[in-house]
Amino acid sequence: MKRSLSPAAAIFLTFGFAATACSGGSNIEVVSQDTAVSNTATSDAPDNSVVQSNGMYSTADFATPTISWDSCGDGLECGYIDVPINYSDVKSKTTSLYVVKHAATDATARIGSLLVNPGGPGFGGSFLAESADNIYSQAILSSFDIIGWDPRGTGQSIPAIDCTDDYDHFFASGDITPDTPQERADSVASSEEFTKDCFDKSGDILPYAGTNNVARDMDMIRRALGEDKISYFGFSYGSELGATWTTMFPDTVRAAVLDGASDPNADELLSVLQQNKGFEDSIATFLAKCSDDSTCAFYNGGNAEGAFDDLMAQLDENPIATSSGRPDLTRGMALTAVSEAMYSDSYWSTLESALASAQDGDGTGLLALYDEYFQRQPDGTYGNELEAFLNILCADSPERKTIEEADALVPQYQANAPRLSPGTTGDYTCVFWPKAIDPRIKITGAGAGPIVVIGTTGDPATPLDSTRNMVKALEEGRLIVVTADQHTGYGLNSCVNDAVDSYLIDLQAPDGELDC
Repeated sequence: MKRSLSPAAAIFLTFGFAATACSGGSNIEVVSQDTAVSNTATSDAPDNSVVQSNGMYSTADFATPTISWDSCGDGLECGYIDVPINYSDVKSKTTSLYVVKHAATDATARIGSLLVNPGGPGFGGSFLAESADNIYSQAILSSFDIIGWDPRGTGQSIPAIDCTDDYDHFFASGDITPDTPQERADSVASSEEFTKDCFDKSGDILPYAGTNNVARDMDMIRRALGEDKISYFGFSYGSELGATWTTMFPDTVRAAVLDGASDPNADELLSVLQQNKGFEDSIATFLAKCSDDSTCAFYNGGNAEGAFDDLMAQLDENPIATSSGRPDLTRGMALTAVSEAMYSDSYWSTLESALASAQDGDGTGLLALYDEYFQRQPDGTYGNELEAFLNILCADSPERKTIEEADALVPQYQANAPRLSPGTTGDYTCVFWPKAIDPRIKITGAGAGPIVVIGTTGDPATPLDSTRNMVKALEEGRLIVVTADQHTGYGLNSCVNDAVDSYLIDLQAPDGELDC
């Protein structure tokens, strides 16, 4: 979830220029594509077919954990819960998840606990409980303890995934349209370097960082809270996590809301194409509105589209200056900045000014949006959201490509989203990973009862068509469509808020598709 976008959650984009890869485990070596991967860390894991058929290793094999709560603010309690790193090993070491509880404001109206997740994947979710008063309706706050946690490897959970402190080295220095074999080789080498750094620092947790294990952790949290059934509210990737949980633990589901849902059963290529097309369409909408509005800072005589395309081409050939000590602004960095602004139309005026400044040779405005995308802090440090995101993607995906296979997909990316995906190299994110030991299960939600899914008409990250596919995948999916140009829809109007309240509190799901 992009914290700057109110309750709007975010999925990180992967472009060719951000093609980094993470691989292995603490005793898994990063190797060339032609070398067999030695994976002793996962040698005792069940065959993937077992995971796919039953959806889980049993959490019942582990004792119910405890959470020692301490007060950490008005109405807030915080603590840690220890859960197995590897659910296939009853003697597994544990990871400590940071949990925050925002207590129900009306003890007499309290229904139970509401687990909440902001998306990513890779974002810690504890802040959703810490900021619950600004996110959820008064009816929900009265009725539920809001339980936010930092999923394994994220936020304040221990250990947190850590790969690098030098984001500029890995994400700002690359050329998305390399002109020589050496430049292309440098891109591959950067990916492999990032991979090695990831596993040198975080190899114990990375093979077990996937969505299935986070869903199992949710069941352990439920048990620690002493609830037979529990409710859930997830944004963006949090919808995929929630759908996984409802599929794996249907008997424990009281209610589940999935806001900003992606197509849960799309393969890796289709998923990328769907999301890139969503951003491409949002960029087109932004530029068309700018061309129709003479007050737009990037108006360019009513041809914002042509001016944008010219600017991107110029940046590809000649990056422009930004802030002292920071890299010059490349085309890849500019596209990341533009994508950040697409998460909500409330950012579009900022983008207009940043693009206009870039036309004048000043890249600081787009750099600011680029930095916000990567969660750069004022002191120059970063959280670990992107590092966790890249690793979770690979832990979830059963697919592995060679460099050549990744590059062969470039024409499809370019045809699907020409403005967003002009790069001439493939996505190497998971190229160097060994085979996932526990790829995310097929989503069905069978036996979980009605599940409410929310989509917005102009969502760039999880386009409405993808959200509809989530509804179709679920046994009892119920769709709420919100008219808006932003990612996720809860909180935008009383229609969607009231429908969510009725469902979570009274278990009254919409009978059919509800337009808000």
